[in-house]
Amino acid sequence: MQKMRVGVLMGGKSIEREVSFNSGRTVCDHLDTSRYEIIPIFQTSEGKLYLLPWHFLHRGKVADFKHRLTKEAKAIAWDDLKTAVDFIFIAMHGKFAEDGTVQGFLEILQIPYLGSKVFGSALGMDKIVQKNILRSNGIDVAKGIALYPNQIKQFLTQKEKIFSELERQKIHPPYIVKPHQEGSSLGVEIVKNKDKLEEAIKRASTITPGKTQAVLIEEKIDGIEISCCLITDYHKKKWKPLIPTEIVKEPGTEIYDYKQKYMPGLGYEHTPARCSQKNIEKIQQTCITVAKLLDIKNTARIDGFLTKEGKFVVVDPNTLTGMAPSSFFFREAAESNINHTQLINHLIETELDRYGMLANIIKQEKTQAKKMRTKRIKVAILLGGRTHEKEISLESGRNIIYKLSLQKYEPIAIFVSHTMELYKIDNKQLVRNSTKEIEELLEPTKKIKWDNLPNIADFVFIALHGGEGENGSIQGTLEMLDVPYNGSPVLASALCADKFRTNQFLRSNSFDVPHSILISKKDYLQNKESIDKNLTFPLILKPHDDGCSVMVQKIKNKKELHKNLNAFFKTEKKYAMLEEMLTGMELTVGVIGNENPKALPPSQAVATKEILSIEEKFLPGAGENQTPAPLAKAALTLVQKTMEKAYKILGCKGYARIDCFYQTAKQSPTKKERIIILEVNTLPGLTPATCIFHQAAELGIKPMDFIDLIIQLGFQNHASTVVDEKSCLSFSSNCIKKENIEGMFE
Repeated sequence: MQKMRVGVLMGGKSIEREVSFNSGRTVCDHLDTSRYEIIPIFQTSEGKLYLLPWHFLHRGKVADFKHRLTKEAKAIAWDDLKTAVDFIFIAMHGKFAEDGTVQGFLEILQIPYLGSKVFGSALGMDKIVQKNILRSNGIDVAKGIALYPNQIKQFLTQKEKIFSELERQKIHPPYIVKPHQEGSSLGVEIVKNKDKLEEAIKRASTITPGKTQAVLIEEKIDGIEISCCLITDYHKKKWKPLIPTEIVKEPGTEIYDYKQKYMPGLGYEHTPARCSQKNIEKIQQTCITVAKLLDIKNTARIDGFLTKEGKFVVVDPNTLTGMAPSSFFFREAAESNINHTQLINHLIETELDRYGMLANIIKQEKTQAKKMRTKRIKVAILLGGRTHEKEISLESGRNIIYKLSLQKYEPIAIFVSHTMELYKIDNKQLVRNSTKEIEELLEPTKKIKWDNLPNIADFVFIALHGGEGENGSIQGTLEMLDVPYNGSPVLASALCADKFRTNQFLRSNSFDVPHSILISKKDYLQNKESIDKNLTFPLILKPHDDGCSVMVQKIKNKKELHKNLNAFFKTEKKYAMLEEMLTGMELTVGVIGNENPKALPPSQAVATKEILSIEEKFLPGAGENQTPAPLAKAALTLVQKTMEKAYKILGCKGYARIDCFYQTAKQSPTKKERIIILEVNTLPGLTPATCIFHQAAELGIKPMDFIDLIIQLGFQNHASTVVDEKSCLSFSSNCIKKENIEGMFE
């Protein structure tokens, strides 16, 4: 059957391009490739279109690849899209994406596309006009006034009129100030007094650089914050509301901001919302009415507040919702037992049915419905745990599950609780935003014993980070149970989990590592006055047994040292590691293999401040990585060879990520070019945009194939297995060039 070519349009000209890139990647990851051919399409902030190479798709930030587009991506004119695709899945957000502009262009080009058409899109993006329509049709909306660019420019002369109008409408501080044509909470602020109003208005009006837009000043609604998504039952030709989600803001915050929406583990949500069934039905029906009034088609997300009086006050209708892996859309669909791929397929089917294109596809599928039924390998994915990195573990584990080939593997999601007990979890739990939410939903009947793992799985994929997941404990458990697993064995895991011991070991084997000391809590409390002798500042304070930038701080002087050590030892930590602060280019390098490891192309980690933060590693659009790092070929080769040697001497297996600094002869105190190894991660993060995927993609290895390769290496490293070795070690992906992975297979 000839597959339909689905162009996934992402990026864009709006300030939401990073969120869009994240959504586009998710759509590409979950599109049904048995039915569709995926064509990633990226639009730059300047408006140029490119057919996006797959090795750019899993980057964390647009800046990671934008400068390479002209050389490595194929530019395409809008007019030529109809020769490249049959359908456009719009994964862009904000202006030029949800406001009728791209919809209008696709209408002119006569290319079928996802979502609301021109009028509904334009109306759904204009918060001022839509409020008037909703209010006039009996929908409760927030009281507020609109200020237009001329009024904003003349705020000082207009402010008495503005304040008078706010008083007339009984709108009192705190105020909500927001742009009238943006999404993702961008530009939204809470203002507690009139004196701060002008500054907030000007920020909101200029949130899009180079343009001043109208601004809304609204009342702050007290109540339960709600988000409710809609899809279309195209068989019955009517809206189908999903289960509403209740949003709980982080303690100390007053609005549900961009960071809480997209940073793993932040924000807290309840699906279903914690209200009566009567109120849930009222919310759902209101959302359907809103969608009809605004001429929204196919899908929508309506945000609002449920007040104590039982009113549902609508604050923000969206014609296209974000599609990050744990977004409201996916978690609400999961309540109806709809997974990511099923939901994305349904959205496309809804449009194809409207365009009269679906019947022919289904007919072709029925005539070619011969599918090979082969026994799949059962893979148990361990995620969660009790370390500082448990939220990243949830992101990694979820991503692994979604990227395992369902034709080859049967994934089993297993949550590791804070007590290190195991629970099988379903898709409804898996899509939750935090491990805390999952813990609250664990069912005693789904609890399983560690001893039972060999009976339910052929392979265990450890998606845990830090602590027992990475220090040899889980590895020892699985060795005892005789279950194959991914990554390094017990000794290498235990050694690399201790940064101080790893550095000592590497130094004894002639590798360059930072100078460091380990201070115990007991010694520090007994000898505070002498602890800072012979120390050179600035230096780095960090745990010796944690990763992902957890608790890492730059210390500039003795005063800061004692202040931060006192705070450090108030945690559960018994030891603190003090390390020299290095200069040079910070790199992170993936290595893959067993006996003959291969280092992947190094990435330069670009920090906005002096230390790479956890947000820069995992918050969409917050960090930047250049892959390959901007080094001469000889320097890159030196880095890779050094990493391979370190990997082998440490006894690592499967895969790892090694962080290091590259110093030129001029930067190095030895006056020689050198590589200084910082730490070795034996179970690096496998979140959707993690660096190791970027690096593998440079060799033509897609994320799904990379995870497949990790599993193969795990089987190779464990001789005892009930699974047929020949079938497990076969690897026939067309995506990987053999010359690029020579030496990876032992």
